[in-house]
Amino acid sequence: MQLLFHRVDLRLNHTFTIAHDSRDVQPTLIVELRDGDYRGFGEATATRYYGITIDGMMAALEAIRSHIEAYSLQDPADFWAATQPYLAQNPFALCALDQAAWDLWAKKQHQPLYKLWQLNPANSPLTDYTIGLDTPERMVEKMQERPWPLYKIKLGRPDEDLTLVGALRQHTDAVFRVDANCGWSAADAVAKSGQLKALGVEFIEQPLPADDWNGAKQVYEQSALPVIADESCIVESDVDRCAGYFHGVNIKLTKCGGLTPARRMISRARALGLRVMVGCMTESSVGISAIAQLLPLLDYADLDGAMLIGNDPATGVTFDYGKVVYPPENGTGVNLLISE
Repeated sequence: MQLLFHRVDLRLNHTFTIAHDSRDVQPTLIVELRDGDYRGFGEATATRYYGITIDGMMAALEAIRSHIEAYSLQDPADFWAATQPYLAQNPFALCALDQAAWDLWAKKQHQPLYKLWQLNPANSPLTDYTIGLDTPERMVEKMQERPWPLYKIKLGRPDEDLTLVGALRQHTDAVFRVDANCGWSAADAVAKSGQLKALGVEFIEQPLPADDWNGAKQVYEQSALPVIADESCIVESDVDRCAGYFHGVNIKLTKCGGLTPARRMISRARALGLRVMVGCMTESSVGISAIAQLLPLLDYADLDGAMLIGNDPATGVTFDYGKVVYPPENGTGVNLLISE
């Protein structure tokens, strides 16, 4: 196999603001594994919140280039196990490599990946569309630009959040999900939950700081809405810890290290009776198409990353009013539109 890198600055259609970050450009790394005429692609974005940079991911992968390129890819899960010890400190790099391996492997099998996993896309949930934190007027404009059956509303200003959701509700009958990105206290979350439910909110995602487990227990027991862990569920061992503190988990491939551990996390969450969501980190169609292979296993999906950018460097899955449409291509369905 040959290892190649593609650095891309993804331009966001709107300034994207959450409780702890605001950005107009999202740097991303696309990893390519090439074997003859076959090309597999994976992706991970840089993120200041987790201390991940493009240079850091490239350096981590470059350090094991000889190991990667000498590997005979027969089973991507085995490849993940062989490379994870070297990349344990950079799960984002591991994620991009793992996605590329699964894409390459499935393309060499001449099948879409979800078919090789014996999954049926007819069982897939709709994906939401995220409305970043902004003024009520601008958030309404963003909704009107893309009518959608299901919106994820970014919150995190405790004194204004209920007023904001109420203002948005006046302009759509769509289902809402709200994500406070660790911006509330336990008392805030419990007090707001009933009013949010009345406003047509389906669940609350990560209302408290990731390490506030006492508060999480209180919210879990007293909230009028289900609560989904995000920042509190990073790696496989976190799934067990979330049981009894959250009603479900949001798995991010970049944070856990790729499709391989994500599949195990989904299975474990199911065994514990937790609801399962998979989200994104504003990836292009490369990362989103990889995540989409998991859709039939999920209760909820947040796969809108490629819809938030104006310069998608690839083709892959597309969206029809919340429904994911798989392309006819094999693997994860990705074709890269750039070259370096």
